[in-house]
Amino acid sequence: MPATTPPARYDLPWKAALTHAFRAFMVFFFGELCVQIDWSKRPRFRDKELAGIMLGDAPDAMVADKLVELSLRDGRVQWVLVHVEIQTQRDTSLARRVLDYNYRIFQQYKQPVASLVLLADDDPDWRPNAFHNQLLGTKMGISFATAKLLDYASREDLESSQNPFALVTLAHLRTQQAHHDPDQLYAAKWHLTKLLYQHRWSKARIIILFKVINWMMALPETQQKHFWQAAAQLKKERKMTDPMKWITPLEEMFIDEGMQKGAAAILERQLTRRFGPVSKTTQKKLAKASLAQLTAWSDAVLDATSLTQVFRTQSAAGSSSSGR
Repeated sequence: MPATTPPARYDLPWKAALTHAFRAFMVFFFGELCVQIDWSKRPRFRDKELAGIMLGDAPDAMVADKLVELSLRDGRVQWVLVHVEIQTQRDTSLARRVLDYNYRIFQQYKQPVASLVLLADDDPDWRPNAFHNQLLGTKMGISFATAKLLDYASREDLESSQNPFALVTLAHLRTQQAHHDPDQLYAAKWHLTKLLYQHRWSKARIIILFKVINWMMALPETQQKHFWQAAAQLKKERKMTDPMKWITPLEEMFIDEGMQKGAAAILERQLTRRFGPVSKTTQKKLAKASLAQLTAWSDAVLDATSLTQVFRTQSAAGSSSSGR
């Protein structure tokens, strides 16, 4: 039986890359806006403030959000909410959700907020950039800046670019293009790993981007073992720091555990919104489920008419019992 490719991990890699090189992100995706920022003053991440804002209709899919305090060249200090959209399907509620984020942050902190959205789905025609309501002379809404990841797929300079987000973009696009084919994904992951060493980046940047590639391009156990073996051989040939020391088996376990807990929390929220408060039995069921099973149940919520119907859904990695 062929190995099942684990669900792609997008949220953690994007968050790590954004935190590591926010200016590079702005240069790569929002160059026209980037020149308005005074980069002599270090950006201040406001993740705690963002986490404290309750968004009852927040997206069900995992996204990477960053609230960043920036100084502008004209002397003003502004906050920028960078909302990285990582859903693989178009979401008709996105534009309204951006309005919700923007207004609630403004309401709580009395600071103007610029909302920037990176659309990382696979639909070239889906490009939302505004949400407006107009009634009886009253107009309410928002227009926001967007970048489309697919627009970068045809760029021939991605592999040679010194901007780290060119590599992150390649990792995301190649993961989508693999369509869960483990051999295709392995080939792409190994190619990007070798490409990583061709850039004259600092050791810290190489380690961060190595982790981004490894986390995002999740492989079945067999292919992952081959990947580590190939990485070790590459280290011997080029006399480099052993990449296997960068992510230990224990760290990988914590990463997987964190992904599972996050997926369980999101699914519990989905179930509550759809069917009402869940029982402690259901909470325990979610806590014990694998990441693959949680993903399958999360997909089933969209069309299911009952909680029992959700839990009848089986992941490719195995089956589960039904019930609440």
